[in-house]
Amino acid sequence: MQDPVFVQRAFSRIADRYVLTNHVLSMGTDVLWRKKVARMVAGRKPERLLDLATGSGDLAAEIAKKCPDTEIIGADFCQPMLKYARQRGLADLIVADALQLPFGGGTFDVVTVAFGLRNMADWPAAVSEMRRVLKPGGVLVILDFSLPKGILGAPYGFYLNQVLPRVAGLLTGQRDAYEYLSKSVGAFPSGENMESLLKECGFGKATSEALSFGIASVYAGEHPASDS
Repeated sequence: MQDPVFVQRAFSRIADRYVLTNHVLSMGTDVLWRKKVARMVAGRKPERLLDLATGSGDLAAEIAKKCPDTEIIGADFCQPMLKYARQRGLADLIVADALQLPFGGGTFDVVTVAFGLRNMADWPAAVSEMRRVLKPGGVLVILDFSLPKGILGAPYGFYLNQVLPRVAGLLTGQRDAYEYLSKSVGAFPSGENMESLLKECGFGKATSEALSFGIASVYAGEHPASDS
């Protein structure tokens, strides 16, 4: 679990270089990951979608391209990040804490969160709150970093903990923020552990898929059509 005060301050400090740094550090692969999530969402043809921890709006903007008729609301608890989401043409944006969302139950067909759940103070509480605002039969889609297994495990661990903070520090001047981000990846549940978390929080079905040899993963939790 994370310190929300530190996270909010960290993202405020790196907001103006956040998108560029992500693209450089992932060599553009993060763009492909978001496109995949957008395709997953488009297949469900949602009427209303909530993109949590929307940040600079990268995922919400990608979904908007694939789902032009969907009402998309972006929410983030870091006000400075939303400035860049507005520059992407996203108008329906709010400052909100994912642990206390200002929406009634059963409001959205889809909830998405990319690289955001990992930074929240209470993962089960956040997932449960996302489930609350989903309509029965709706789906939660989570995109986040994970750790590759096997032969890539050690080299990627070195890159994540030694190389990434240094490069990101040069790009943003905020090395400590990326040292935190690197450490948070190792602590975050992935694969079957994330599937178990989703089910424990009331999702009837949970799936996971490793992307780019396990550097990232996408998860989907389906809200039961009936709670009975």
